[in-house]
Amino acid sequence: MERENCSSLTEFIFLGITNNPGMKVTLFAMLLVIYLTNLLANLGMIILIRMNSQLHTAMYFFLSHLSLCDLCYSSAIGPKMLVDLLGKNKSIPFYGCALQFFVSYTFADSECLLLAVMAFDRYKAISNPLLYRVNMSSRVCLLLMAGVYLVGMADALIHMTLTFRLCFCGSNEINHFFCDIPPLLLLSCSDTEVNELAIFTIFGFIELSAISGVLVSYCYIILAVIKIHSAEGRFKAFSTCTSHLTAVVIFQGTILFMYFRPSSSYSLDQDKMTSLFYTLVIPMLNPLIYSLRNKDVKEALEKLKSKGWF
Repeated sequence: MERENCSSLTEFIFLGITNNPGMKVTLFAMLLVIYLTNLLANLGMIILIRMNSQLHTAMYFFLSHLSLCDLCYSSAIGPKMLVDLLGKNKSIPFYGCALQFFVSYTFADSECLLLAVMAFDRYKAISNPLLYRVNMSSRVCLLLMAGVYLVGMADALIHMTLTFRLCFCGSNEINHFFCDIPPLLLLSCSDTEVNELAIFTIFGFIELSAISGVLVSYCYIILAVIKIHSAEGRFKAFSTCTSHLTAVVIFQGTILFMYFRPSSSYSLDQDKMTSLFYTLVIPMLNPLIYSLRNKDVKEALEKLKSKGWF
């Protein structure tokens, strides 16, 4: 009702990544390849883990959900962005914008927490490998994932409600390629202090919890690795964490850069490039990082290859 009283806005128009006609075709071709690689790599990872019984462990259960999160939030943004690059009509309905916002934030938040859960899983695997399957049973894994998705949905719902209750009584042109918080706040003619406070408190709490979970888990992992007598054993134990650490640093670093700055320092042109990185490039990199550095995944791929799948 509040929105109806201050605006009759029914749609938004994306200004997109660039207005340079010469760059649009090149960008479209490049981003299409990235998105299709992202789609195939993440779907392939999910199917591979599902089909291979040797990969039916907690670690790969969480990895399949990491691929699902990457697939969902990149697909909420990627296809529309690609169509807008070459199309003339770059509009999105008001409620379509809200839906895109909700889906992308649900799975981005879930990925933040999932990376912390995966760090905890690595701690359990290294500290007590004999009891690993007991400690990380199917029931425990399902409960952890249910918590991750519920928190992600709750946070996305709060931010969506706070953002789309605002008045948009001026221009309806979003200087971005998807419905994100910073450009929508800049477009609003309402007081956005509550929204900015929500970013730094609710989303900040999720980020702090996720990063703290990763740091605490790795402190315990280091202590567990130190207790291993052989140098080879220590290297083998810690090498299982390198892919996860790489994914954490890339994803969390980008998220912190994007959202935890004062609104006065926003540069939307710079943020578009950063957004491209975490919405399309990171989801493409994650399955590649895990497959190229993971012996079990390589062996599973070799088995499929030997059966004539490739």
